[in-house]
Amino acid sequence: MPRAAAPAARRKPHRQYPLEYNLLLTVTLCLLAAGAVMVYSASSAKTLLQGQGDGTTYLVRYVLYGAIGFAALHVLSRRGLAAITSFAGPLLAVSFGLLVLVKLPGFGVSVNGAKRWLGAGPLQFQPSELMKLALVLYAAGVIAQRPKIVNKPKQLVPIGVMVGFACILIASQPDLGTALVIAFTTSAILVAAGMPVRYLAVVFGAGFVLVALYAISAPYRRARLTSFLDPWAHAGTSGFQAVQGQIALGSGGLFGKGPGGSTQKLFFLPEAHTDFILAIIGEELGVVGVMSVLALYGMFAFAGLRIAQRAVGTHAKLPACRCRSSPTARRT
Repeated sequence: MPRAAAPAARRKPHRQYPLEYNLLLTVTLCLLAAGAVMVYSASSAKTLLQGQGDGTTYLVRYVLYGAIGFAALHVLSRRGLAAITSFAGPLLAVSFGLLVLVKLPGFGVSVNGAKRWLGAGPLQFQPSELMKLALVLYAAGVIAQRPKIVNKPKQLVPIGVMVGFACILIASQPDLGTALVIAFTTSAILVAAGMPVRYLAVVFGAGFVLVALYAISAPYRRARLTSFLDPWAHAGTSGFQAVQGQIALGSGGLFGKGPGGSTQKLFFLPEAHTDFILAIIGEELGVVGVMSVLALYGMFAFAGLRIAQRAVGTHAKLPACRCRSSPTARRT
């Protein structure tokens, strides 16, 4: 009897993962799976009608990028926070280099008048996506090293210069949306670190003026602002995308037309598999499908907030900041 029990006693105990870990993993897998289904549904018919293969072009690209991202996520989660933050500087330098490379003749790929991509054929990516992560790592690292600088605006100039330069490069592609995302993300980090809101109010005031001037500096941007206020008055021109998106969402009803049943994706709704994928979800899966997607993102946000609350130390609470190799840091 003791001999039979010995192997069981030597077994390693089953590792218990916290709720936040299981929730993040489950939500990520659900979003990846749902995204694959909807990308295929939104793109297959159009690519077939255009003679671009068997309709799986965008699905294969999505699965490939998803697998690479998930593998990187697994590796980085195993190595810990210190490994992630150690390459903040190199990643920032590479991101700036790639953003400059996009603007050089013969390198950047133009799509619909915007030059935001690098690569060839189906293997293309936006350097601005790397810049989002790089700036978060950089800003959090600087604040973690010197927490008191959030109360001294002059000492935040290096962060402001980096963010401003990145926003200028990205807005010149042009991609004002991503530039604003970077600006708001950095501001959120500063507020979370304890920066008085009155300091940010001055920056937001100046930023609002600059964004407004940028928005009215080109005719097509002015047309977008006008059509945003009343897209149906410009249904055939600058409001076309918004109107078609509303038609897709409105025609879905409560439960939708069923997977693959969208008609708006057939040359009516531009960029149905990317920018307007939510409209296709609403048309095919209805209000239930849209609310399910929002619920998944809500659970993702909830898990993230729980992790931030339980983290130990400033450098663990701020997103991916510089972390010293210590028992406390490893636990976070």
